[in-house]
Amino acid sequence: MPVIVNEKSRLFIIETDNSEYQLMADEYGVLRHLWYGEKVGMSMEYLCEYPDVGFSGNIYEAGNRRNYSLDTLPLEYSCAGIGDYRISAVSAVHSNGSCALDLRYTGYKITDGKYSIEGLPAVYADSSEAQTLEIYLKDTASDITVTLKYGVLPKLDIITRSAVIENKGESSVFLTNAASLCLDLPRGYDEWIHFHGRHTMERIAERLPLAHGIQESSSCRGTSSHQQNPSIILCNKECTETNGNCIGAMLMYSGSFSAKVEYDQLDQTRLVMGINPELFRWELKSGEKFCTPEAVVSFSANGFERLSHNFHKTIREHICRGKYKLAERPVLINNWEATYFDFDEKKILKIAAQAAQLGVDLLVLDDGWFGKRNDDCSGLGDWFVNTDKLHGGLGTLAEKIKALGMKFGLWFEPEMVSEDSELYRAHPEWAIHIPDRKPNRSRFQLLLDMTRADVRQYLYEMISSILKSADISYIKWDMNRSICDWYSACLESGKMGEMPHRYVLGLYELLERLTHDFPDVLFEGCSGGGGRFDAGMLYYCPQIWCSDDTDAVERTTIQYGTSFFYPISAVGSHVSAVPNHQTGRVTPLETRAVTAMAGSFGYELDLNTLSESEKQQVKNQILRFKKDGQLIHNGLYYRLSNPITDKLAAWEFVSNDGKEALVNGVVFHTEPNHTRYRIKLRGLMPEANYRLAESGESYTGRALMNGGLLLPKTWGDYAPIELHFTAET
Repeated sequence: MPVIVNEKSRLFIIETDNSEYQLMADEYGVLRHLWYGEKVGMSMEYLCEYPDVGFSGNIYEAGNRRNYSLDTLPLEYSCAGIGDYRISAVSAVHSNGSCALDLRYTGYKITDGKYSIEGLPAVYADSSEAQTLEIYLKDTASDITVTLKYGVLPKLDIITRSAVIENKGESSVFLTNAASLCLDLPRGYDEWIHFHGRHTMERIAERLPLAHGIQESSSCRGTSSHQQNPSIILCNKECTETNGNCIGAMLMYSGSFSAKVEYDQLDQTRLVMGINPELFRWELKSGEKFCTPEAVVSFSANGFERLSHNFHKTIREHICRGKYKLAERPVLINNWEATYFDFDEKKILKIAAQAAQLGVDLLVLDDGWFGKRNDDCSGLGDWFVNTDKLHGGLGTLAEKIKALGMKFGLWFEPEMVSEDSELYRAHPEWAIHIPDRKPNRSRFQLLLDMTRADVRQYLYEMISSILKSADISYIKWDMNRSICDWYSACLESGKMGEMPHRYVLGLYELLERLTHDFPDVLFEGCSGGGGRFDAGMLYYCPQIWCSDDTDAVERTTIQYGTSFFYPISAVGSHVSAVPNHQTGRVTPLETRAVTAMAGSFGYELDLNTLSESEKQQVKNQILRFKKDGQLIHNGLYYRLSNPITDKLAAWEFVSNDGKEALVNGVVFHTEPNHTRYRIKLRGLMPEANYRLAESGESYTGRALMNGGLLLPKTWGDYAPIELHFTAET
């Protein structure tokens, strides 16, 4: 079994197929971290020899044992206020005003299967796939207990972490920090990768050396945000795609988060990840529990590639749910960049008719179909059909599109409200705002208070009625602003520190109801593109619109960073018009298609505007994607270049049996008098012969992986790469 316990030494060993995690409750009941890395087959306590470090104090029970300090030892769940001056995982204010927690070991339990978390998304697995370890801790001076939960998926080299904090005392306690993960790594991790960005340029991979002190990737925007993603990698300097040690950590949470890394006085690395404590203050009344969101961690001794494969498979098979988690996704066309708000039924049907002729499966009607919505300053919240634009309503339009051989989808932005709307005029108290202050507007819209049950019920009823009124098979769930002005009339005074987390819980509750009641609808997440691209949303929506930047060149960088944690099947990606609406760049139609095929494929333009030869290209693109869709979405993904630093972007999909490979990419600029670019493939069977479909030439897998392949000569900038290999029988 993956969890092994030595009762005498109180040593816990968590084994996966390729990693080992060790923790131990020592003689004082302090839960210490011993090891996370390759399998070692013995206790690693022998490495925990520490000097007497000045100004690092000692717990009372240690007497004059000055080399025993919580400020230097690797700990499993660090507490504030008791002599560990590094970043803490949990802190609380007691009824007497004190702010200390001193958690000590009291016991454990092992069960088959994977734990779940009430009201929160979590990795799921049955008893044949996973095991759960619970470690019980109690504060030495109060009745606060903490249960640390470890979910182990050995075949995937995945360990999940969550904590349950319970108040068994008589007086309320206020939590001011409640992290999901604390990971102390004594040595060997001196660099980190985080994924930063902005709207229309998300998840840019940035690799930096760890500096002494604290570095942080976080969001206080109420969402996981465009600016930082709730995922980071710790690695050694030598780590590459295929070699070296690295640890990835991903938070399954869609709200404000924090991932802090401290490189301490002894060159040790501590990672603490969880809800951002900046806006967090949670009253834990007598008898109440608080469950932290889940953190998912994995170790690889074979570089970033293996780490990504672990997360990709986990998300596809153990986070995404429902009909579409592994199913072929429809090729769609979205009317947004074709029409913006200026459309009627006739214009939409013209777009749909051309799309149907070229093989598109689904038309998505974007913003502007509801209420008085002719620009972005009105109508949000009024989820009823604008009959000035759609005279026959959604049902008639859906039937006409269905008659063309296509399915019909719809855009929503449920969490928002416009001041110029019937909903706001009826219920101004439903909008988030602080009394006696003017609210902050963004995109000229306000937010609905998702902590309110009446708001959630209204949204459920309105969305349900729309879904029942027409044959709708897809929803794009958008969210186009960050959150501030935290205040809710329905929360007790002084509880605004609970509101950011309660907002996320309310969102999850609504999504759970809708996805459960409409299991045949494909939900796609969106927040101005990639502003809420996280594993928490993927629990409800198996794909997320990757970015509002549809420029094929920019997308190579965005999708490169996204691929470190998130699978290709989760990435919404479309072919758009040129000049591109975000950058003005002109790229070939084939280049736009090749880039968009590294995701859930579709089009974001009016196909009627294309030439006949371009329409034929589109037809061929859709056929290629449908032929290769399972390989792209469920195969193994390999990053063959770094588009941030290299002169080309190249990536590869390989079938799980290794018999088929597809190499795609973009050569950014053609240079005169230059040798042809060479790329080395990965993931092939070394002794097999592979035939290249485009030329008919044959190569051994060993040659392609060691010697590589010369790319075709290019003409002009932004030339596409598409090479299809099949093992010969």
